[in-house]
Amino acid sequence: MPVIENTGRPMLLPFQCTLEDIQWAGMTCSEDEPCPVYLEISSVGAVANRIVLAGTIHSAETTLYSVLLTSEDGGGTWREPYPRMRGSGLDHIQLLDFQHGWISGGLLSPLPRDPFLLTTTDGGKSWHERPILSEGSGGSILQFWFEAPGSGTVLVDRMQSADAARYELYESPNGGETWNIRQAGNRPIPIKSRPAPPNWRVRADSASKSFLIEKMESERWKRVASFLVPLGGCRPPALVPQPEPAEEPSVPPAPQ
Repeated sequence: MPVIENTGRPMLLPFQCTLEDIQWAGMTCSEDEPCPVYLEISSVGAVANRIVLAGTIHSAETTLYSVLLTSEDGGGTWREPYPRMRGSGLDHIQLLDFQHGWISGGLLSPLPRDPFLLTTTDGGKSWHERPILSEGSGGSILQFWFEAPGSGTVLVDRMQSADAARYELYESPNGGETWNIRQAGNRPIPIKSRPAPPNWRVRADSASKSFLIEKMESERWKRVASFLVPLGGCRPPALVPQPEPAEEPSVPPAPQ
């Protein structure tokens, strides 16, 4: 993906809707009435000049793709260090230090399933998807926390029926590479964590139709960057008219 330059105005995240997107999402779009597409930024994390944003691209009814955005220069330029995942969303972020970080996510369409963490050990240059449950399992991550690079817990809502435990607590001894279940029950299980520092926030601004990324400085919120909510619309590709076949030249009859 190209680098996005912050000029002070709300930035537009590049998005090109395809016919495959329309068919996968079951959208009824037309050339005259395209289906609107929006960006939603769920959370922000930061360490020094590194800023990480997590969210989704969605239509009015369906989550289309996950979005991960990072800046290494305090919000001046942005890039996407991990491919967008169809039908998935990203939400909570924890940046433990300059090297280690985690982002929770999962498939959202048609129902929440296959929860995972994106992990980095090189300061956000590369990210890797680490599943919590076996493939096809229903559930979503409610909360997670890493006390150290190699020690973390995650609370999963399995959304099970009344005769099965709804909440499951998992622990990882290796930074999220693998997970072991430690507790299950029908009430949320508290995990040891601490709130994120309140000096960064994401705020929706209706006037500019954008999400504002703000940092607390001198007891005031300062805008660092902003991204437009509307990303355009999905419409089926126009049919290119096919040229009429050329008439074959008539051949005069051979002389008798």
